[in-house]
Amino acid sequence: MHPSTLLGLLSFAAAAVAVPAGHQHPHTSNSIKNLKSHIKNVVILVMENRSFDNILGGQSTRGLDNPLHNGPFCNPFNLTDPSEGLACTGPKSFDSVVNDPDHAIYGNNIQFYGEYTPDNNAIASGKLKPHNQGFAHEQMRLYLDEANKTDLVTEVMHYYTEEQVPVLTSLVQNYLTFNHWHSDIPGNTNPNRAALVSGTSHGHGLNDEGFDNHELPNRSIFQQLTETGHSWVNYVDPDGGTGPDAAFFNWTYATNNQDKIVPLANFYDDAAAGALPELTYINPSCCGVGTTSMHPSGLISDGETLIKSVYDALRSGPQWHDTLFILTFDESGGFHDHVPSPLAPRPDNLTFTLETPNGDDYTFPFNRLGGRIPTLLISPWVGKGTVEQKGTNHNGETISYSATSILRTLGYLWDFEPFTPRVEHAASFEHLIRSNARTNTPSALPEPEAFKKGRV
Repeated sequence: MHPSTLLGLLSFAAAAVAVPAGHQHPHTSNSIKNLKSHIKNVVILVMENRSFDNILGGQSTRGLDNPLHNGPFCNPFNLTDPSEGLACTGPKSFDSVVNDPDHAIYGNNIQFYGEYTPDNNAIASGKLKPHNQGFAHEQMRLYLDEANKTDLVTEVMHYYTEEQVPVLTSLVQNYLTFNHWHSDIPGNTNPNRAALVSGTSHGHGLNDEGFDNHELPNRSIFQQLTETGHSWVNYVDPDGGTGPDAAFFNWTYATNNQDKIVPLANFYDDAAAGALPELTYINPSCCGVGTTSMHPSGLISDGETLIKSVYDALRSGPQWHDTLFILTFDESGGFHDHVPSPLAPRPDNLTFTLETPNGDDYTFPFNRLGGRIPTLLISPWVGKGTVEQKGTNHNGETISYSATSILRTLGYLWDFEPFTPRVEHAASFEHLIRSNARTNTPSALPEPEAFKKGRV
C-alpha cells in the first residue's frame, strides 16, 4: 500500500470516530417522537446517474471516504492484461460527460466483480466479493474506438473539485452527508426510482415500457399517503426525461390521482406561499445539455442551478422550519466508486434476465445493493458539516444506508409498515434529526459556474 494511502485511511478512521451520529438511538420511541415533533414536510429531489466518488470525491470535509482523503484509487485499463497499465482517480472532470458509462446490470457486474455473469450463489454466500476494479475496463471497451484514453479516464475515474461544484460544496459543509448510501439496484434509472418510492422494482431491470405505461402493481409511498390522509405532489420538470415517478404505478391512474403530478413551476409558487404538501417529490429533466438532473450527457453546472433553486425556495419560504430536504441520486451511473456494494434482502421473489455483451444471459435475483451515491439531509434540524457513517437496522445490525432507508424513515414519520422485506431491513435515519433547530443555515447557496463541456 502506498504510504499516502495508508495515512489517508488512518486519518479517515480517526475522523469517522469523531463525527457525531446524532442525538438519538434509531428505531426507538424517542427518536420517532423527536422526528414527528419537528418535521412536517419532506422534500425529495432525485438526481441522475452519479457515484459518490465522482460527485463528492473532491470534498475536503473530514470523515468523507473519498479519493481526496484516501486515494488515489486505480483500475486496470484491461482486466485481462495488466501490462496495459492503470487508470487512477484524479481532480477535475468534465461539465458534460459525452461517453455515458455503462450502468446496466451487466455493466455493474463487470465494474464490481470483473465479469458480466458472476456466480450468484458465490456472491450470496460471501465467497465472491466485489473488488470495484472494472470501471476503466468497461469504459475502454465501449468507447476506445471513438475517444482517447485520457478523456475516458477523466470521464469515468476523475472527481469534481469543490470549486467545480460550489452548490454541493456549500451543502456538504453546512448540512449532513451520508458516507455509506447505496442505490437499491445495481442497474438503470427507472428500476431504482421505483425501488426508492415502493421498496422494489417489481422485477424490472431496465427502463422498459412498463414504467411509461403505468404498469407497476405494487404499493408506493404515493398510494400509502393518499389512503391514510396525507398530502403529496409530484412536481415535474416539463422538459421530461425522468419519471414522473408517481406515474409508474397503475394505482395512480386507476384512482384518478394523476392530478397530483404537476409542473415544476408550481413548486416555487407553493414554496413561496407556504402551501407545500407533506411530501414534495421532484423529478428533474433529463438527458442532454440544457437538462437539470446531472445525467452525464447534461451539465453538472445546470444540475447545480436546479439544486440551488430548490434550496433557495425552501430556505426563503415559510415552511423551512418544519422541512427535511433529502437530496439524492437514483444510481451510480457506471462512474467509479471504490466502496463495495453490500448484500441486501430480496424485496420479493421476482428476478430479471438480460443478455450480456458476451452473448450469455444473466439472471439478477435482486439480492444486493447498487453503487454508492451522494445523499444529503438538508434542514435546520441536522448538524452542520456532519458526516454520517453506516446506520443501524431494526435488528441492531450495522449496515449501509440505501434508497429504501427513505421509506423506512418515512414509515416512522407517517405511521406505516415497511412495504417489502428490503424496506424492513433498511437502516433508518430519524435519529439524525436534532432536538434543537439551528439558526446558522445559509440563506442562499452560491451561484454555480459552468466549465467547458468535454474539457477540464
